[in-house]
Amino acid sequence: MKLFFFFIFFFCYICGVLVAVCVNHGSCDSSIPVGHRISLAIPLEYGEGFIGRAFLIDANQMEPNFRVALSAEATKGKYSCSLEVFLGDVKVWNSGHYSQFFTSDVCVLQLTEDGDLQLMGPKDRVGWRTGTSGQGVERLQILRTGNLVLVDVLNQIKWQSFNFPTDVMLWGQRLSVATWLTSFPRNSTSFYTFEIQHNKIGLYLNSGKLKYSYWEFKPTKNRNITFVELGPKGLELFNDKHKKIAQILSWRSIQPLRFLALGNKTGNLGLYYYSPITQKFEASFQALNSTCDLPLACKPYGICTFSNSCSCIRLLTKEKDMNTNSDCNEGAPRQFCGGGAQVEMLELNGVSSVLRDAPKMVNVTKSACANLCLDDCKCAAALYSSGNGAINFQECSLYRLVAGIKQVDRGIGLSYMVKVPKGTRDNHSKPSVKKWVLIVVGVVDGLIIILVLGGLGYYLIQRRRKNLAGTDNNT
Repeated sequence: MKLFFFFIFFFCYICGVLVAVCVNHGSCDSSIPVGHRISLAIPLEYGEGFIGRAFLIDANQMEPNFRVALSAEATKGKYSCSLEVFLGDVKVWNSGHYSQFFTSDVCVLQLTEDGDLQLMGPKDRVGWRTGTSGQGVERLQILRTGNLVLVDVLNQIKWQSFNFPTDVMLWGQRLSVATWLTSFPRNSTSFYTFEIQHNKIGLYLNSGKLKYSYWEFKPTKNRNITFVELGPKGLELFNDKHKKIAQILSWRSIQPLRFLALGNKTGNLGLYYYSPITQKFEASFQALNSTCDLPLACKPYGICTFSNSCSCIRLLTKEKDMNTNSDCNEGAPRQFCGGGAQVEMLELNGVSSVLRDAPKMVNVTKSACANLCLDDCKCAAALYSSGNGAINFQECSLYRLVAGIKQVDRGIGLSYMVKVPKGTRDNHSKPSVKKWVLIVVGVVDGLIIILVLGGLGYYLIQRRRKNLAGTDNNT
């Protein structure tokens, strides 16, 4: 039976590859009319890493070209079914970006006779739709900008993918105030957003109901933003009169920009162009240029050092895991609420956080800042700022996660404190003291043994010399 399933899986995989190969040789249509239906088979058994993809629409441009695909992908022990847009090999839009549609046996795309675009599973179970029934939709097509659209007989747009941004913004695409791009790191409950606000654009790490800023850009003279648009040379910011008020320019490249992307691994924001020399997309601008300025450069309870490597907090981690990017929170409690555990604040010297916009209290002392975190069971860490030089202020920021920590120069008025179980410091310092005592005792004992043995050897040598001298005199 397993052999049978293997052949079914292999057949489906080959079918997906053949579809892609055929499309690469020019078999894509320029549009899909109403009443059209496409099916993609899904393996009966789960296969890690499986991707079945059928390319349906081609924008008929020079490479890299926009293409539309129906995809079935193995994820989280199930198969997802989605409609995707590619620019070359880069996925720039996905219908399941925020909510995946999981199915079995088959993944179906259908543009119904009354103009509703649907993704379906077995027994025509609808998992995603555009909701455009009865609006006179005639066909699905992709524009030269990469905008996937449903249009009527007069080419008026009834639905468009540009209205549902994911983690990529294409050339010519606009994002208005209160919209954002979102990317989801693997194996993490946190996620990144790129947000357009009235007075700035910014990058945020979202954790639970809170979000922390780690990069921002503001127009000069406190001018308000109405929308942003990706132009050929940079990201342009406009006011309510459609006048450009600011711009983030590309650092290099004579080639026009093709897209802006929010990375799901790093959370960094980049502007990308296509290099005809390398035949790859390359970054011409990145918001953050240092590894340690990234919000999740290290795993929770990890510190990004001056060498751009990760080190775990010393008292919470075994010595062998200190300089690795393993789970630094192995020795840290998972939660502080409801457990009734005794806790204390552990102060870390020469450490700060890249995360901003945390809840703050001003004009408080360091001990009061520590107590504020201790009294809040959801607080995991606190950053105390006492100012430096001519500037004198006292500010306490409270965090619900221990992340974005990086090494900084000492003496700049920052103190980062982490909540730990009470006694953590003592329990970890005693073995170190005992180890030091054992080493000293061992060294002293060794010296004593060496002196005793040396003295005994010296005595035996001198005694032998005297015996030999006495024998010579008698002779």
